[in-house]
Amino acid sequence: MPIRMCLGCRMRCEQDALVRLVAASGQVIVDEGRRAPGRGAWVHEDAACVQRAIRSLGHALRSRGLDATPIAAWAARLAGDGHDRKTETTMDN
Repeated sequence: MPIRMCLGCRMRCEQDALVRLVAASGQVIVDEGRRAPGRGAWVHEDAACVQRAIRSLGHALRSRGLDATPIAAWAARLAGDGHDRKTETTMDN
């Protein structure tokens, strides 16, 4: 299983434990199928990680002026649900 680093907390873990974000039409969106073209950034499905990652998205996706509103709304929904996949599936090393 490929290892990826969370853009929010910088923790390395298996790809299955992370969600892929991509730039599409000037917005950052969740790539649920993990097959969208272009550069991707990986983040835990955790509101705190997503909020920290939003600041770094332009650099990580090598694109300026991206609208992160959809991702911020997604993070707010995660925070409201109390959902935290980061503690459920992480690597030991």
